Amino acid sequence: MSITIRNLTRRFGQTEVLRGIDLEIRSGELVALLGPSGSGKTTLLKIIAGLDWPDAGQLTVSNEDWLAKKAQERRTGFVFQHYALFPHMNVRENIAFGLRVLPAAQRPAEADIAGRVAKLLHFLQIDALAYRFPAELSGGQRQRVALGRALAIDPEVLLLDEPFGALDAQVRRDLRRWLREVHDATGSTTIFVTHDQEEAFELADRVVVMGAGRIEQIGRPDEIYDNPATPFVARFLGLTVELPVVVRGGRIEAEGLDISALTLPAHPDGPATLFLRPADIGLVPDPRGSYRVTELSSTGALLRLRLEGPADCSIEVETPRRLGQNLAVGQTVLLRPEAGQIFQQAAPRAIAHAA
Repeated sequence: MSITIRNLTRRFGQTEVLRGIDLEIRSGELVALLGPSGSGKTTLLKIIAGLDWPDAGQLTVSNEDWLAKKAQERRTGFVFQHYALFPHMNVRENIAFGLRVLPAAQRPAEADIAGRVAKLLHFLQIDALAYRFPAELSGGQRQRVALGRALAIDPEVLLLDEPFGALDAQVRRDLRRWLREVHDATGSTTIFVTHDQEEAFELADRVVVMGAGRIEQIGRPDEIYDNPATPFVARFLGLTVELPVVVRGGRIEAEGLDISALTLPAHPDGPATLFLRPADIGLVPDPRGSYRVTELSSTGALLRLRLEGPADCSIEVETPRRLGQNLAVGQTVLLRPEAGQIFQQAAPRAIAHAA
């Protein structure tokens, strides 16, 4: 089911939570809504589900106006972060619940419900848990049951709100791979909300980066990681080192930088900011360098350094410990960035869309 969203807005009192959202989601696509808390991603998901309503805008699914439909008419499967399983029902009963509460005209016969539940138990690899209650399950098992309940009604759209946020790191990684397999096997149109970029990039066909109620960038994971379109996206994706530079004649100029390893698109002349990830900055000991090491600590695999540079510039850098054995506090260095992004000062805001 394809989804089209046009100029969707939502306010809570004087607070604009969604500020003119435009988004196209293709049938069978898995899309991540990625952003920090307060960016509007969960509100957008709830509007698609019919659990909230916009102040203005359009929402169509396969050319049907979903804003004219009640939540129960939309056939969306919704999986919450905290499972929302019924504690007094066992796994089979929880999965069957959505089928049993369908209107009489749509409700399958009991034998068909039992067959559907049995297939889902096998598909989700939880056959052995059929008669356990939620309190007897691990977090990962509960999340599988929650997904089974959402899938039981053959949803036209599957929606997941921070589905792995309450789980430990290893379980999250295992369930991410498993969810991708489930999505590919069902062919559903799936949207999931997350603040975890690793989760979004590993799972999604496309990522929608949101900030302060707006879409900042849309694209495939690698495109967004390699080419953040705005300073907001760059900072959110870890480009936390910001250095003032000047663009002159197509070249980047800044004191204490060797930019020979950087490949950057052409920019108009003028002041700009170079955004870098701490791990993408090489350090070359040089007595004429403009940056001085003021702090140095080791995590085992990495050295973390604080540097002081021109115009009271203070930055943090990470480097593999084996490459930084000759570095010491008080030493001067030359910065050699290996990857980065340039943004002109006071550049107009634009939303980047990628295929």
